[in-house]
Amino acid sequence: MSSQSSGPRPGQPAPQSPQLIDRTALARNRARARRAETLHRSLFLHEAARDEAQDRLIMVNREFKSPVIVTPFPEIWDGALPGAKIIHDDEVLDLEVGAHDLVIHALALHWANDPVGQLIQCRRALKADGLCLTIAFGGETLSELRAALGQAEIDVTGGLSPRVLPMGEIRDLGALLQRAGLALPVADSLPLDVSYESALHLMRDLRAMGEANALSARLRRPTRRAVLLRAAELYAQNYARPDGRLSATFELVTLTGWAPDESQQKPLRPGSAAHRLADALGAKETRLKD
Repeated sequence: MSSQSSGPRPGQPAPQSPQLIDRTALARNRARARRAETLHRSLFLHEAARDEAQDRLIMVNREFKSPVIVTPFPEIWDGALPGAKIIHDDEVLDLEVGAHDLVIHALALHWANDPVGQLIQCRRALKADGLCLTIAFGGETLSELRAALGQAEIDVTGGLSPRVLPMGEIRDLGALLQRAGLALPVADSLPLDVSYESALHLMRDLRAMGEANALSARLRRPTRRAVLLRAAELYAQNYARPDGRLSATFELVTLTGWAPDESQQKPLRPGSAAHRLADALGAKETRLKD
């Protein structure tokens, strides 16, 4: 057995860890979507994310003077937030440290090789007490398609390959805010039930919105026709609505966190309460037996 180290030799760069997302393929998919005549009709999910962000900002009731928006489709945000800087969701974001009081990360976190790194960059770009508002796909997104494609591939080929990007569950996505150093983190979910004529129409729509498979481990050859037809059959069997159309779930998770500041609310230390809970509730306090 050799005792030599398996690390890089002096002068050689350290090997890079495998990347989940093929960013070159992703850029190609998005460029193809932009060339399509149906671009704006296909980007209804990005429009829903924009509308959700605007509703959240109304509830915050604060005037933001230096906002920035991270999005793969800047055209969706034109005029939505006057004075906002709009940048692409590159791996290294075009952000200046401490320059913004609002950062919106809009429906692009699922394509990041380093989601935590994206949020850390957003947090570093915020002024003290600035708001980070992230809208991302949650774990229920395309659950029907994932199940149908997986079973179809097993039935036809006897194997399974990465086809639908894994999405984070709301609890995991919420934890990213704390890992990024954001204060007062909140995560909540908005499920959207969209209907399609068939699973093939759904797959065509995903391609039109630039959401085709860009996983690094994806098959590099066209999917067999038999797999697609079997997936469409399984989808129709299991997810048909009463009107005959098929359901497709998209879950939008909204994450909000603030750049830390001394003015923010802070939890009291355990045992520091000045009043008893029973008195506040007007209830009788009963001592538990040992």
